[in-house]
Order: sequence, then structure tokens, then C-alpha cells
Amino acid sequence: MQTSILRLAGIVAACSLTAMAAEPQVILLWPNGAPGSDGKTGEETVRVAAPGGDHVVAGIHHPSITAYLPSKETATGAAVVIAPGGGHSELWMDHEGYNIAKWLSEHGVAGFVLKYRLAREKGSTYKIEVESLADTQRAIRMVRSRAAEWGVEPNRIGVMGFSAGGELAALAATRFDNGNDAAPDAIDRVSSKPSFQALIYPAIPRDMQLSKDTPPAFLACGENDRQNISQGLPELYLALKKVGASAEIHVYTGVGHGFGLRATTKGPVAQWPERFHEWLGARGFLKK
Repeated sequence: MQTSILRLAGIVAACSLTAMAAEPQVILLWPNGAPGSDGKTGEETVRVAAPGGDHVVAGIHHPSITAYLPSKETATGAAVVIAPGGGHSELWMDHEGYNIAKWLSEHGVAGFVLKYRLAREKGSTYKIEVESLADTQRAIRMVRSRAAEWGVEPNRIGVMGFSAGGELAALAATRFDNGNDAAPDAIDRVSSKPSFQALIYPAIPRDMQLSKDTPPAFLACGENDRQNISQGLPELYLALKKVGASAEIHVYTGVGHGFGLRATTKGPVAQWPERFHEWLGARGFLKK
């Protein structure tokens, strides 16, 4: 009897350890405080939005990434920094963040969900092209700097963004640098250039500086989205092609804004993650 109890306790303990090991890890981008957030001590707020139950976050002063890593057996070496949307005033963390990262990790791709500072939140002093972009660039640098630890290839780290997060992904893909060799912070010595970009119904930045060296782009939106996206994204595709950059585009019939990844989504648009994964494979990012 005692042996059975001990064996059961061991199984429960092992299961608990496995669950703990599987829990996604949250990593602060600047453990000692983010530049531009000095003196900001407010706490993050979270509300649960109906009907989908999304966790909607605001009040971000300590930007972070949450890591969803594939098993060593399935890991392909590819990784994606994922920027959820929310109009730069909040972040919809589930259907534009955690759900995506979980799906990717189950398909051999490491997903890192970014919590970035919000430029259009009431009373915010942050700017899209300053702190929010810096958070995105820092996330790319951090994943690259810890690539060996996380089973990632440094030349297979991309960025994906939804809506407002898509604006940041597009900015990161066009305003990158090779790192500062003289920086005291080792992460700042690493390149912020994404290996690829995925823009999902993005807010498209004005005056994007495109060239043949712009990272390959996967583009997706709904035909019923607002005109600056449903028309603007195909125009961005054409602009990328004109400068010799690589791009693939999907415009889904009868679909509007904000589809993300939800279990309740039906029709061809629900399969866009498969199309993205296939695109990664075709581009050679999934080679083990």
C-alpha cells in the first residue's frame, strides 16, 4: 500500500515538473528598465474581451517576450517574434499572439510573443517609431543573441505583426541595423534585421524604404478590410516586387479585419497559418 502511494506521488510530482517545464517563459527585454520608461511605475492591466475571451493588455512599461519553444525533436531552427495588434492603445494577446506562438511551436517553429509599449494609450508619452519600434528591434536582437540556448538558427529569425503590430513588423523589416560593436550591452551588438517578415492585415507605414535587400514578405488580409489595408497590402506587394524583393500575398474572400487565429474561424482564412508554414518551407527556413 505504502509503495503504491509513493509511486503515485512520484508520478504526480513528475507530471507537475513536466507542466512547469512546458510553461512558456516570460523574458524582460530590459531587465534593469527599458530606455524611455524611467519613472513609470504603473501596473499592467488585463481585461477579458467577449465573446472570444481574449486577454487584452494595456499599461505596458516593462516590454517582454513570452517564449513558446518547440520540442528538440521537432525544432526546425526557425523563430518568429510576434507583435499583436490593438491600435497602439492595447494588445489583443490571444488570437494575435499566444494562439499563433502555440501553433508555430507545435509545427517546429519557436514563437516569441512581444508585449510592446503603447504609443496611443491615453496619457502615453511613447512614440510608435521610437519606443514601440525599439521594443520590436530589441526582441529580434534578444532572440538572435540567445539563439543557441533556444535552439534557433540566427539567420532564421523573422518578425510577424497583426494590425498595429504589423506596422511595427514592417518598420522593423525596413529600419534595421547590424548592431553596435561598441555597445556595453551585448544584446545591442547584435543585428536587428529580421530574416523574413509576415504582415497580417497590417497598418502600413508611410514612405517605406524598400530595396532588394528588404526581408522576404508573407502578406495576408481580408478583401473586406478597410481600403488602406485591402488595397494597400496588394500595393505593397507590387512595390516589393518592383524593387526586386521576394513576397507572397493572400487576400481572403468575404473576410474583414482581425481574424487572427481562433478555433471558431471557418473557411479558407482559417488555414492561413498553414500557408505561412508552407511559405517558410519554400523559402528554406525550415531545414533541420
